[in-house]
Amino acid sequence: MRKIPRTMSTQHPDNVSIPFFAQNAVLGGDDEVTEAYFVFSHLGCDEQMWDYEGKEVDAFVVRKLLTKYESFFRMCKLGVDVFLTPRVPNPSVEKNEGKVLLETLESIPRSYDIAHRFYGEDVPPIFEVILPMTTSHVELNRVYFYYKKYVAGKQHMRFFDGDITISEWVGKFKPEEIHVIPLIEDMKSMLSAHRIVEEYLKDKDFEYIRVFLARSDPALNYGVASAVLLNKIALQRLYHLSEKISVDIFPIVGVGSAPFRGNFKPSTVDLCLKNYPDVQTFTVQSAFKYDYPTHDVIKALEKVNHSKRGRPILVDEERALEIIRRFSEEYSRQVELLANLINMIAKYVPDRRKRKLHIGLFGYSRKVGNVKLPRAIRFCASLYSIGLPPELLGLNVLTEKDLDFICDAAPSFLRDLADGLQYFNEKVLDLIPVEVAKRLRLDIIDFEINEEHLVASTNVINAIKRGDFTNLSEQIVHAAKIRSFLG
Repeated sequence: MRKIPRTMSTQHPDNVSIPFFAQNAVLGGDDEVTEAYFVFSHLGCDEQMWDYEGKEVDAFVVRKLLTKYESFFRMCKLGVDVFLTPRVPNPSVEKNEGKVLLETLESIPRSYDIAHRFYGEDVPPIFEVILPMTTSHVELNRVYFYYKKYVAGKQHMRFFDGDITISEWVGKFKPEEIHVIPLIEDMKSMLSAHRIVEEYLKDKDFEYIRVFLARSDPALNYGVASAVLLNKIALQRLYHLSEKISVDIFPIVGVGSAPFRGNFKPSTVDLCLKNYPDVQTFTVQSAFKYDYPTHDVIKALEKVNHSKRGRPILVDEERALEIIRRFSEEYSRQVELLANLINMIAKYVPDRRKRKLHIGLFGYSRKVGNVKLPRAIRFCASLYSIGLPPELLGLNVLTEKDLDFICDAAPSFLRDLADGLQYFNEKVLDLIPVEVAKRLRLDIIDFEINEEHLVASTNVINAIKRGDFTNLSEQIVHAAKIRSFLG
C-alpha cells in the first residue's frame, strides 16, 4: 500500500497574512509553485492540492519543482514521499471549464516523463485527481475512462494502416490509469456518498479509494450543526461500505480555520482528531499555514502526521437527519433575510488568490424568491467582520437533547461554538433585520467576548451604518488579523 497523506495543503484563500515568498497579496503563478515546495520542505505537509478549479494555475508545476528544488526532491520523491494532487473542473457543473479538465488529464503523462528523467525510475508524480461537486459515479467514470481510453489509451493507435503507433512516435503514456477522488459537497450527494463509491468501484480492482467530504460548503448551505452531522453520517456509511466490499476507503475532510468551516488551526488539531478519528486526510488551508507562528504550524502538522487513524464515532442516523432537517430550514430562513447585507459586505473582502469567476454560487429556491451568496470564505468574512458569527444562525431550534446528541457525535462542538461566538458584537443587532435578531440564541454556551475584535467589528458596523465604504476593506482585514483568519 502506498503512503496515504494525513495532511493536504490547499490553496483556499482564507488567510489574512501574506506569506514571505509572495510577490503581492494575491497569490498566483510562481508564488504557488514556491508554496508547494515550502509546505513540503518546511511545514511538513504530505500533499499539495493543485487547484485547476476556478483559478489561474501553472500547468508546468512538476517541471518547475524538480528543476528549481532539485536537491530536496532527490531526497524526497514526488509521488512517493510527497504528493501533488490536481483538483479539476467538473464539466457536469462547470461546462465552460470542461476543456481545462481535458488539458489537465493530458498533462499527466508529460509530468510522468519529466519525473522519469529526473529519478530514472517508474515514479508517476501525479496519479490522482479530485473531482469537485461529484453527485454520481457516472461523473467519476467519465474522468477515469477518458484518461484510460483517450489519454493513455491513444498510445496504441496507429496514424494510418501500416504506420507506427503514437507511443512509437512520442513515447509511452504513463501512468496507464489514474484514481479519481470524489469531492462531495451537497446534502443529497453526501448522504449517498457510499452508493456513489460502491457503484464507481464495481468494475475496478482497486485496493483503496480516497473520498473527499466537504465541510465548508455544507456549513454555508445548511448551517454548522447540519454540516457536522452530514459528515458524521457520510463517514459512518463509508466505513460500513469499506467493511462490506473489503476495499480500504480513506476519507478526506475539507476543514478550514474559521470555527464555522471546521475550526482546524494549530491550536485545535487535537480536537479535530478527536472529532474525526476515522478521517485519514485533513486539509491545511492558507490561514492555518500563514496566520500563525511557523513553529506552531510545524508542531501541529507533525502531531497530525504522526497520529493514527481510528474508527468512526457512530451516530443514530434517523435522529441526525431529523435535526438536520429542522436546523437547515431555520438556517435558510435567516440567511435569506441577511443575503443583501452579506453580498454588500462581501464586495469589500480582499482577494488572496487569482481566481476566475466561480459558478458555484449558493442559491435558495424558496417562496420569497432566489438569493445568491458569495463562496464560503467571503460569506464568513462578511459575517464575522460585523460581529455576527455564522455559527449563531439556526441555533435557536436546537433543544438540550439535540445539543447532547451533537456533542456525542462531535465532542468539541460546544468548544467550536465558543471559539466562534467570541466575535459576537451586540451592536450588530441594530444592523440586521429584526426577524433575525430576535431569533439569535446567545445562551446556548458560556463564551468570552474578544474585546479587541469587538472594537474592530464596531468600526465596521459604524462604517456600514454611515454608508462610508472608503476604508471598509482595511477595516475587514484588521478584524481578520485579530481572528487569525479571513473567512
